[in-house]
Amino acid sequence: MNADRNKIDHRDRLLKLIPSIPALLFVLAFSSLNLCGQSTVKAVSLFDGKTLKGWKTVDPTHEKLWFVADSVIRSGDGIHKIPANTYLYTTREYGDFEFRCLFRLSGDPKTGLINSGIQYRSIIEGGKMVGYQADIGNGYWGDIYDEHRRGKLVGGDLNTLKHLLKEDGWNSYIIRCKGNLHELYINGVKTCEYIEKDPQIPQKGVIAVQIHSGGVAQVEFRDLTISEIP
Repeated sequence: MNADRNKIDHRDRLLKLIPSIPALLFVLAFSSLNLCGQSTVKAVSLFDGKTLKGWKTVDPTHEKLWFVADSVIRSGDGIHKIPANTYLYTTREYGDFEFRCLFRLSGDPKTGLINSGIQYRSIIEGGKMVGYQADIGNGYWGDIYDEHRRGKLVGGDLNTLKHLLKEDGWNSYIIRCKGNLHELYINGVKTCEYIEKDPQIPQKGVIAVQIHSGGVAQVEFRDLTISEIP
């Protein structure tokens, strides 16, 4: 009798040392994610925090509209109206990637349109910026717009984002492209995805930051990084 009881007690002690199945699965899943994270390509900075080296404007006369202050890329002074749509783009092209940045758009909508965006997989054609844009601004948050080509492709879902968005404060943007799949995230919330079905549309191009003409506005970008996806 005592021998049987000792066996049961010993068995119970061993069982307590073995994690439950759900816990074990969680540990395995976490380990797998960690390994995946270690294998990802390291993010590369697109901005040195001091100069616009590696960037240029579509229109050379717009160079004065972009400047660096306090480790931030800026356009607009918040006093004068933005005279024309202007773009600052990378001298390198990117295909499959994950782009990240922080941005802030400010201005009085009573003075005109307060709008900005981030171009990607875009090309310069006939002196114009042509390509996809991750939109920024009231009425356009999280949209994918095809600049100087097809117009709005898909609208952003604001059901969750509206609770987290700082309309005139700092927010984050993630643009992820792999093959024909495009995904946008603002403040970690997925606003939309788009599958490109036209094989004639380039799958490689520049990254650019934009400010739209119209109102008295200012846009700021910082911590711009890109991870190219193999």
